[in-house]
Amino acid sequence: MANQELEEGSVLRLDFKKLRKIASGQADVIPAVAQDATTGEVLILGYVNELALQTAIKEKKATFWSTSRNELWIKGLTSGDFLELTEVRVNCEQNSILYKVRPAGQGACHTKGANGKSRSGCYYRRLRPDGTLEMV
Repeated sequence: MANQELEEGSVLRLDFKKLRKIASGQADVIPAVAQDATTGEVLILGYVNELALQTAIKEKKATFWSTSRNELWIKGLTSGDFLELTEVRVNCEQNSILYKVRPAGQGACHTKGANGKSRSGCYYRRLRPDGTLEMV
């Protein structure tokens, strides 16, 4: 129930301690944003270590390092919702990357919409002026 309220609810519960948790973890990682190469929609934010980046380049699929499970995560391996890698960009300070991808499945998010299908991306709620969230 807690995850459902977090993922589907209208109450804002941002995890401001996330980066502290990652920094104290076992893996050295940087943020990686996956963006639809065609539409420009930001689909997902994850983290990569050297192994994840090398795997992404080799497999031509968006690959992350799961900071919660401490393991390699090829997006779509269990869901079938792969993100085909078309390009990797590096920011000016070389401390984050951008995966340009083509979604090859129903969506990129692990949550499902009202239709029961994976959402196209993870940014499916908008913050209202009163501090509550609404589905978009």
